[in-house]
Amino acid sequence: MPTLVILAAGRSTRFGSPKQTTPVGPSGQWLCEYALADARRAGFDRAVVVVRAGTEPEYTARLVRPGSGITVQIVPQRTGLVPPGVEDAPRPAPWGTAHAVLAARPITGDAPLAVVNADDFYGADAYARAAGAIVRARETGEATIVAMRLADTLSPHGPVTRAVCRIVGDRVVGLEEVPGLERREGRIGPEGGDELSGDTLVSMNCWVLPGRVMAELADRFVTFARQPEASTREFLLPAVLSDLAGEGRLIIRIVAAPGPWLGLTHAADRAWVEAGLARLQRSRNSTTDRTSSAPNDSDSSL
Repeated sequence: MPTLVILAAGRSTRFGSPKQTTPVGPSGQWLCEYALADARRAGFDRAVVVVRAGTEPEYTARLVRPGSGITVQIVPQRTGLVPPGVEDAPRPAPWGTAHAVLAARPITGDAPLAVVNADDFYGADAYARAAGAIVRARETGEATIVAMRLADTLSPHGPVTRAVCRIVGDRVVGLEEVPGLERREGRIGPEGGDELSGDTLVSMNCWVLPGRVMAELADRFVTFARQPEASTREFLLPAVLSDLAGEGRLIIRIVAAPGPWLGLTHAADRAWVEAGLARLQRSRNSTTDRTSSAPNDSDSSL
């Protein structure tokens, strides 16, 4: 049963309101509704949406649709996963994306799965590649990043942080989070930093994970949560998986998806995303190509 985990528990600090539930489609669709539609077309038949505790009714009312072709379950990212002996005090931030993946484990078990962000639009090809990588994960125990070109993942309205992939052959041997990336006078890079090629492959948190990674995440979260500084840090999926690769405990393959990518980082991105999705919808309406990234109204209402 190919399973997709959608991470929707972020705080949306820079955006100013919950990005995950911002209506951006021609009929008011959320970006995660596009994810569900594209995943279903790629062969996924189950999705687990990890949300902030207390928001479950809103997501359930919108996304859980019997007969849609994909079973959707809503799971809160609760702090109950914190190991015994660690003070469960209020935090300034969620526990992080790796912890959010662990929150889905009671439903997914230790089967291979794909992971995406709820506030990113990856295009239908990304889900097709992820579905193929799930087969490989089941057979080989390897992880996969479905990556994109840096130039295709920039916001026109301000800097972004991207995880730059360090690659040897078709393996990722490390990830480097580079903040402040934007186009400046024909170049891409952080202010005062080195220029990066637009062809650089970056991780947009579209992962395929073998089932055995769940046990690794659980063990490492216990260690992380017991550190004195853990109350102000996040347990992040790219960092954990990069560490596993560096230690030789996990092989991470990389495949590139063509996009188009659209995403919400800055408040001004909303109009840009709306325009991009509207263009895709018009393109879909004018062709019989059913592999188009833009869902039609019936698909995206799920």
